[in-house]
Amino acid sequence: MDVNEARKLLKELSEQINYHNKKYYVEDAPEIDDYEYDMLYRRLQQLEAEFPELITPDSPTQNVGGAAINKFEPVVHTVPMESLHDSFSEQELIDFDRKVRAVVDAPVYIVEPKFDGLSVSLEYRDGLFVRGSTRGDGSVGEDVTENLRTIRTVPRRLNEALPFVEVRGEVYMSHESFDRLCERQELNDEKPFKNPRNAAAGSLRQKNSQITASRVLDIFVFNVQQVNGAELHYHDEALDFLKNLGFTVPPFYRPCQTIEEVIEEVHRIGDLRGSLGYSIDGAVVKVNSFSQRNVLGSTAKFPKWAEAFKYPPEEKQTKLLNIEINVGRTGVLTPTGVFEPVSLAGTTVSRATLHNQDFIAEKDIRIGDTVVLRKAGEIIPEVVSVVSHLDGAPKYEMPAICPSCGAEVIREAGEAATRCTNPECPAQLLRHIIHFTSRDAMDIDGLGPAVIEQLVQENLLSSPADLYSLQQSQLMQLERMGEKSSLNLVEAVARSKENDLYRLIFALGIPHVGLKAAKLLSSYFRSIDAIFHASSEEIAAIEGFGTIMAQSVADFFQLPNTAHLIGRLRDAGVNMLSKTVIDDNRFTGKTFVLTGTLPTLTRADATAIIEKFGGKVSGSVSKKTTYVLAGEDAGSKLTKAQQLGVPILSEDEFTQLIES
Repeated sequence: MDVNEARKLLKELSEQINYHNKKYYVEDAPEIDDYEYDMLYRRLQQLEAEFPELITPDSPTQNVGGAAINKFEPVVHTVPMESLHDSFSEQELIDFDRKVRAVVDAPVYIVEPKFDGLSVSLEYRDGLFVRGSTRGDGSVGEDVTENLRTIRTVPRRLNEALPFVEVRGEVYMSHESFDRLCERQELNDEKPFKNPRNAAAGSLRQKNSQITASRVLDIFVFNVQQVNGAELHYHDEALDFLKNLGFTVPPFYRPCQTIEEVIEEVHRIGDLRGSLGYSIDGAVVKVNSFSQRNVLGSTAKFPKWAEAFKYPPEEKQTKLLNIEINVGRTGVLTPTGVFEPVSLAGTTVSRATLHNQDFIAEKDIRIGDTVVLRKAGEIIPEVVSVVSHLDGAPKYEMPAICPSCGAEVIREAGEAATRCTNPECPAQLLRHIIHFTSRDAMDIDGLGPAVIEQLVQENLLSSPADLYSLQQSQLMQLERMGEKSSLNLVEAVARSKENDLYRLIFALGIPHVGLKAAKLLSSYFRSIDAIFHASSEEIAAIEGFGTIMAQSVADFFQLPNTAHLIGRLRDAGVNMLSKTVIDDNRFTGKTFVLTGTLPTLTRADATAIIEKFGGKVSGSVSKKTTYVLAGEDAGSKLTKAQQLGVPILSEDEFTQLIES
């Protein structure tokens, strides 16, 4: 390879790595697994070693992968939060040991697990927790103090009131908490996190610390960054010191005299991966003596006294015995592969999701295949490739009917998911009723997910329509349901019968139809019967409706199951007419965009006022926007409005417009 070819390849690799760095560290939404990323990074290192004259200051090899985002206040790290150099083989560990012994005599190493989470700094003054921050780019991170306070394993007060101490740790999400979070996300029709590491990172970067608290995060603390009031000489001494202060330290770590002992411990930790309640992606080898660490020093990016051994994803061949179809709470049909059991990363694997029809077709997966399985992020089993087909095995196609209720299934243009069309399908019942009763839908106070789950389990609910026949005596049999709470719930259900039509439309859970579209349908057609008889062309004539959304509405109201559900709700006395009365048309034909925080009005209040006067609220600014109503911290929408010359209103000016 000549210099020009190398320069071109270096540029391509750097762009790929920077892209994946942003997806991983900033957006918490990785598109490739750790091993694929590590191999890209290793290729860049090898190429730069071969052509050192092409190394640039902005190369990914010269910088820590993360970056401070603009959500939080920046924190400059007095002691840099360095990353570690990675090894992937025993020989590389031997090379690390050789380099260390060339500088210091008889080093002792501490080997500990490498946790797969988000690295943070915790600062304490006079024993009290005062600030916490993310690693960011190693020099500047983000202030996430309030979110860190929600983690029960972050001590608020240390057992000793030292003048100052800064420690480093890894925030993580246990497998149990991750599973519970994914269940909640599925219930709320949200895209679940891919793995616990991204769930932890996304949870710690929430603006609302109550959301962080609900995610149940934990932390292991493993380094003293700086300390006043104590003198430490060895890493294992520092770990004992941290434990005595009240921190949760790595549950196991071992001193090793030789590199052979190090390699033995690295393999032992690797064998434990499947039995731990949290994710690790490797083992860390550290020189124990702080004085020897000072002699060894650091490169521009890595300390020379530590090495991370990264476990490659374990892959094994097995046989695909069957493909089962599971219907999720959103009505999506998910194919699950059933395999001959195989041991992966310390656990026995016999099932793995096959995602959707596109995934199956892309890999040409057929029943009877010999396939390669591995664990993604040491948690989720996945099919990597097909080794061979069974003779005569046909290509696999998703079923045409729902295996739960027998209704027709559809796959809409542009979607990967195959979905059941039955709004009363038993498999999606729980999610559907949770949505039906939610605040923006029928707004039934006191009917949360826990109560709904009990009602479904007791066979008291098999359809949203069953809500309107619930008796107080039935509710009183439920856990934590007394006479008063059950009566309040019966009354809340009765009140929901009088809701405006748009709430019912939104509650039905029509694909692609959100609250705004439900309001447009309600104000345009004025009754549920008119919507039933509307064609997709008539629906598409509504300003703000696209052809896909219009077709989705038309298809939904043509389903026999929809007619059955609406009929039951009508018989129960649920309102089917629009109650919205526009007696002042001053905003008719005008489109508003809301941005920022208004002094006294919530967005819901402002939206209600605009719609009351015949106006429309849009989510994006364009040349057709009439006004932008802007409050504090207005962002890109305000900038775009200024560029397009769209009139911008403050809340006072908006109020004057209403009162004029």
